Amino acid sequence: MSGQTVKITIDGSVVEAREGLTILQAAGEAGIYIPHLCYHKDLLPGGHCRVCTVKVNGKPINACTMVVGGGMVIENDTAELNDLRKSIIEMLFVEGNHICPGCEKSGNCELQALAYRFGMMSPRYPYLFPAKQVDGSHPNVYIDRNRCILCGRCVRSSQEKDHKRVFGFEDRGIQMRLAVDSERQLAETDLAAADKAASYCPTGSLVVKRVGWKMPVGTRKYDKEPIGSDIAGRRK
Repeated sequence: MSGQTVKITIDGSVVEAREGLTILQAAGEAGIYIPHLCYHKDLLPGGHCRVCTVKVNGKPINACTMVVGGGMVIENDTAELNDLRKSIIEMLFVEGNHICPGCEKSGNCELQALAYRFGMMSPRYPYLFPAKQVDGSHPNVYIDRNRCILCGRCVRSSQEKDHKRVFGFEDRGIQMRLAVDSERQLAETDLAAADKAASYCPTGSLVVKRVGWKMPVGTRKYDKEPIGSDIAGRRK
């Protein structure tokens, strides 16, 4: 990163952005929230979920992977893009089995928080009710694939932060699933409860055991303010 800045325009506002930042990072520094799900600030971007899609000079692109360039005109908070994002969130709900009231991550779940932000009442798509596996074999961490959205955070954090290869994906399309580095189950991997991979999941799919319901209702991350409020609060 050179330390030089460029000027970009986001939703009509001119913003100075540091060269080398992605659109998502530059917008965040300026206090402009671009909704996202698979992105995590401590990990390399994966570009899996497409929730951060913006339009740059009229063309749709991932904000988490596109580096800023001088003169960019970016559309972010528009009815068209927000409906696109809402449709992605709805698809993620119907492709899994998300029972929010019974989930340990409720109130701290980014998928749930985005559904609230976009005003999702009921999905426009039919529920698929797929048969998904739960792996509770590990003494300290369990996988509930009913809530996995294939964001890849656990895959990337295991490699980048924990220097392991515990997680990966297998199969393609609607059959794609989270796999572990074992022929049988999670207990046979070298995953530890203290690993970043065990805590970077945005939903209730990968959960550390014996901490469920630790945060009372009313004190959970998204109980009082919608997702993105911390970023919007930076805006001058």
